[in-house]
Amino acid sequence: MIDQQWSGVRRRVGALGALSGSSRVFGSHGHRWALEDPLAADGLAELEAQIGVRLPDEYRTFLTCVGAGGAGPAYGLFPVRRVQGRWRWEGDGADLADLSMLARPFPGHGPDPRDRDALLAVRPEEEGFDEIEDFDDAIEAWDERWHALVFAPERTAGAIVISHLGCAQREWLIISGTHRGTVWSDWRADDGDLVPLRDPAGEPVTFTRWYSDWLRQAELTAHQPTTNA
Repeated sequence: MIDQQWSGVRRRVGALGALSGSSRVFGSHGHRWALEDPLAADGLAELEAQIGVRLPDEYRTFLTCVGAGGAGPAYGLFPVRRVQGRWRWEGDGADLADLSMLARPFPGHGPDPRDRDALLAVRPEEEGFDEIEDFDDAIEAWDERWHALVFAPERTAGAIVISHLGCAQREWLIISGTHRGTVWSDWRADDGDLVPLRDPAGEPVTFTRWYSDWLRQAELTAHQPTTNA
């Protein structure tokens, strides 16, 4: 049975892929408009049993009604697959999520901004070193401190990576805690943090809004008439 909110979505994605203008949609060369098969009910049950938490309803109905991943925002929605008897998400950066911590509440905030600013203030600069080898050693040591502060596994407990935007920027779906069901952007590769996506009214963007907005915009882009210069 197709959940009403996802009725016709798989057909719309397939129709988009057949349009010549679909190549103008950002990231489409990555997912090529292909959707994985939907998850069966027993597969979903096994997945949730393994991770120890029920997935947000909007996302779980997408998995069973539309597909287990594929065509979607940016370079696509990371697929969830059963590999050697275990379920996991696959994609560029999917392994940033610690599957053993998905039942723990997502913290909603990162390290103290004062600690971040203090560490950024002492980041080595190449012009401050006479020898490139000395700079390489210094920046490597600094990177270890930065990673330990900003990329600690506890920062993304209760969340999974669902999409890659390029340049190490990703989006996460929160599956546990007070922010459950919302999508967050990850700007840590650019010295930022994880921040919630918000709609024009300032409300947090949930999975359905995230995917549906992308699909509507993709249809508009693909149907735009080609202009000759």
